[in-house]
Formats: sequence, C-alpha cells, structure tokens
Amino acid sequence: MSTRRRSGPAEPEVYRITSAPEPLADDLARRQRRYLWQMGIRVVCFVAAGLLWSYVPVAVSLALIAAAAVLPYIAVLLANAGRERRDEPGVYFEARAIEAAPRHDELGGGR
Repeated sequence: MSTRRRSGPAEPEVYRITSAPEPLADDLARRQRRYLWQMGIRVVCFVAAGLLWSYVPVAVSLALIAAAAVLPYIAVLLANAGRERRDEPGVYFEARAIEAAPRHDELGGGR
C-alpha cells in the first residue's frame, strides 16, 4: 500500500463515453431486427409443420405448431424489453454527506 500524496492541482473529472446510452435509432433498429428474425422462425415452424405432417410423428408437427403459436408472445416481450441501462461495474458518482440541521437555539432571528 502506497502512502504517497499527489501534489499539484486536482485533475478534472473525466467522463466515459462508454457509459453513454445507445442511440434511440440504433436501439429501435436492433429490436426490429430481432423481432423480424423471430417472426421468420415462426413462419418456418408453420411451413415445416405443414410439409412434414405426413412424414414425421404427429407430435413433432404439433410441437412446431405450438412453438409457432407461442413465439409471437415471446417476440413481443423481447422487442419491448429495450432501452434498459446497461450498467457497468463501478460507481460513477460520489456520495455526499448531508450535514446535520442546526439546533433550534442556533437558528436565531424570530422572537
């Protein structure tokens, strides 16, 4: 542990650009792409269930149809789960102590 003191003026506070939030347009585009991919998977599930109906056990086709039925709900939840802060480890503010209020007899003035 070092006990050296820094001499000289205090360094100015430096802001990290990595703590800036993602631009709204980029966030919206990312969420739209993810939603479209998931809806594409849903279409593939429906088509595969129809094409494979007579070639695979019925349970497989029903599972594909069930996945296609549930996927829109999951896709909407994931698409709406945007703009959350992605916190990095570390503290970006310094806590300040609040001083005690003055006592009643120290307030002065009044009567």
